[in-house]
Amino acid sequence: MCQPDSRPSRRALLGAAGTVTAVGLSAGCQASSDRPDRSDGPAPTPPVSPTGRYQAGITLPQPAQRNLLAVVADLVDAGRVRPLLAELGEAVRALTAGTDARLMGLEPGDLTVTIGVGPRLVRKVDPALPGAEDLPRFSRERIAPRARGGDLLIQICSADALVLPVVAAALLEQAGDRIHERWRQSGRRGPNVPVAKGLAAPRNLFGFVDGIVGPHTKAEQQRHLWLAGPAPVADGTLAVLRRMELDLPRFAKLSVAEQEAVFGRRRASGVPLSGGTIASGPDLGAKTPDGRYLVPADAHARRAHSTAVGVGLMLRRSYSIDAPAPGLLFVSFQNDIRTFTNTLTRMDNSDALLEFTTTTASATFLMLPGFDEQRPLGSRLFR
Repeated sequence: MCQPDSRPSRRALLGAAGTVTAVGLSAGCQASSDRPDRSDGPAPTPPVSPTGRYQAGITLPQPAQRNLLAVVADLVDAGRVRPLLAELGEAVRALTAGTDARLMGLEPGDLTVTIGVGPRLVRKVDPALPGAEDLPRFSRERIAPRARGGDLLIQICSADALVLPVVAAALLEQAGDRIHERWRQSGRRGPNVPVAKGLAAPRNLFGFVDGIVGPHTKAEQQRHLWLAGPAPVADGTLAVLRRMELDLPRFAKLSVAEQEAVFGRRRASGVPLSGGTIASGPDLGAKTPDGRYLVPADAHARRAHSTAVGVGLMLRRSYSIDAPAPGLLFVSFQNDIRTFTNTLTRMDNSDALLEFTTTTASATFLMLPGFDEQRPLGSRLFR
């Protein structure tokens, strides 16, 4: 119980090494004459508009928020997808504006909700549309049936981790019995490392900078990220989700030089083993005086290099996870599914990094074009 007149002793105050005394008061209790701590908290995160040409949560904000919750679900009746998406879009607008009572008074801050539909739903509209193709199976997979595929992706991102499950509960309540949840995954991004002006990338659980290469300029995004057509999917993109367990103990037993050979980059700086800066592309032709490649033949930076694979760039918005096991929720966006499938096929053959990964969930989605009051979410695709 808190005593109204109890105060810490002078010795206790000195022992606190200058910390604010109110922080040390149990359960926030204060004497009537104590002044509350009015020190400034963290600066509020600016809001991100949920409406526009593209959905938020893909290129905006930059850098991506620290926390993510991805929910994958199936529709009970595929014929009811249009009204469901329209309702979800309205709920997203209310949640991001902070006007939905289901936020429980929490500030939305930089909350973004990004929604995609799976191949089964796209095929019902037109089997020739981008997004109608399921992902093939690859090696090093240990995926339960419920963790493969899905009809609906709800990607929720925020600087405030507390917001995520509250928003997920609101959206699932909005959907009601029209959907069944298959699996969900929460994750967080590591400290950001500056890559170029206005661009940063996080470290992953292996300690390496993740997501350096990608379509970062508007011109690159138009070429590699956003779908240009046909009209029902224009300004959307294709997402791939892969949940991977990482063998941290075995990787940690490698020397730093051996770890860097696996990635093809310096662990501390992110610079390619061929030299340059963190933003430099690896020079795949650079060799040592005795003829060895500076970026090893099986290094991830070589095996996944878009030029070597012969595909476009993918935008990665991946998050580290600690449950159900330490690992990575790999999230990539691209306007051609072959950007991902051809890359992983080439990696599957001889990428040193895959020796330390096991995929436990996998899905692909057409991330719908942007929406607003006049164009409900999904209305261009599901007429």
